[in-house]
Amino acid sequence: MSNVYRKVDVETGVNGASPHHLITMLFNGALDAIAQARGAMLNGQIEQKCAAINKCLSIVDEGLKAGLDQRAGGDLAQQLDMLYAYIATRLTLANLRNDPAALEECANLLTPIRDAWMAIAPNTEAPASHATMRIQA
Repeated sequence: MSNVYRKVDVETGVNGASPHHLITMLFNGALDAIAQARGAMLNGQIEQKCAAINKCLSIVDEGLKAGLDQRAGGDLAQQLDMLYAYIATRLTLANLRNDPAALEECANLLTPIRDAWMAIAPNTEAPASHATMRIQA
């Protein structure tokens, strides 16, 4: 029953979320999936490990990476694209090699980006792409 409530909560959160909050949810989901994968890996739960890593891969590739606006984001979008590709590679290798250090590396790469994203005040008129953020002096 708990899973049903969690699913409704997530769906409600997505439907009512701003573009900024959606990106935050993607970062948090990826980091949560990494933590789940690490726990499953350390406990020898192969099926759960694979499912959690696949979930994180989907979030990184189909959410964060696909959401980049290469035109508007310029250099930043290109750098994030390369970083997300690297993270996807490391996640795949972590899965194949049962390497918790690779999972930790991915979490360490995503966390500061998530934290910086969260520190930016949401602008309701801004596009959903997180690579179009503007830094003001």
